[in-house]
Amino acid sequence: MISTSKFTPADSAAAPAAPRPAPVRRRRSRWLVSIAVLVALLAGYTTWSNTQPVRLTASIRIQATPEEVWQVLTDFAAYPEWNPFLTSAEVTSPGGRLDEGAHMRIVMHDDSGDSTFTPRIQTVAPGQELRWLGKVEPGWIADGEHRFTIEKDGPHHVRLTQSERFTGVAVPFVAGRLKSQTLPQFRAMNEALAKRAEGLQ
Repeated sequence: MISTSKFTPADSAAAPAAPRPAPVRRRRSRWLVSIAVLVALLAGYTTWSNTQPVRLTASIRIQATPEEVWQVLTDFAAYPEWNPFLTSAEVTSPGGRLDEGAHMRIVMHDDSGDSTFTPRIQTVAPGQELRWLGKVEPGWIADGEHRFTIEKDGPHHVRLTQSERFTGVAVPFVAGRLKSQTLPQFRAMNEALAKRAEGLQ
């Protein structure tokens, strides 16, 4: 008797996969393009926000010598006694010396309450300039470079200028608050420092 079973070659190659439907390919391409556009926008915004800093500046004329103003400015242990803005400050690096590269712990007060940050000291020039840099990690979110400068301004007078330069992707969203809440505290600290420095005489 002759078999009529259907013949299937055992060694035949597997059938190739069916091509991906065109609508699926189009959706995938649109998704990749959207991600690329989003990444480009974020990169562009990050670059822009770091080239458009928000600056706060407040200065005051003080009847004192640069050395007297520097003494008050760097006597961190006494800040709780007189400073309405930086209510606590200390050098936390080993040795506790006010040196370039050292780290600090500072408590800042404004209308929104207290906040703590840990900047790194950038410049220490006795009687002239103190500058530190604080970051919200990772650094591209928000950086604040805080600076005090002391300049002679006539016989037995100096001009103290307190300023800060803010950069980072979060800064444009808080620029109004910085100007309305933080800048007045710069002025309050300047006035309190002037009063304390003049009282040393």
